[in-house]
Amino acid sequence: MNFNKISFRVRYAETDQMGVVYHGNYAQYLEMGRIEWLRRFGISYKSMEESGIMLPVVSLHINFKKSALYDDLITVETQLKRTPLVKIEFNYKIYNEKQELLAEANTVLAFLDKHTKRPVKCPDYVLDKIKM
Repeated sequence: MNFNKISFRVRYAETDQMGVVYHGNYAQYLEMGRIEWLRRFGISYKSMEESGIMLPVVSLHINFKKSALYDDLITVETQLKRTPLVKIEFNYKIYNEKQELLAEANTVLAFLDKHTKRPVKCPDYVLDKIKM
């Protein structure tokens, strides 16, 4: 299964004066989803970087449906879109505790050699762990 979800509460610092989550924070929520998706397969982003592979975001798209509010328990569902090659693509859905869809999103990240800053193919150890 190439799907994972995490839940957490919206913190006060993530909101504006109306108690609504600032739109820029959603990128961090998506990152949390990705990191936990990788961890579910036994892949540590930290160890990937230590081995010389970086994963910068090259595309980010968010379609907002409804506002997340202070103290909401939100759930980020993260799904791998397809088997990665030089890029890895994720789709996301973010829900509140009432199961109302707050946002749908998509990110594309590129595998880069840390030293040369050049694209590289997805490492075999990642492909082996995430077989779709």
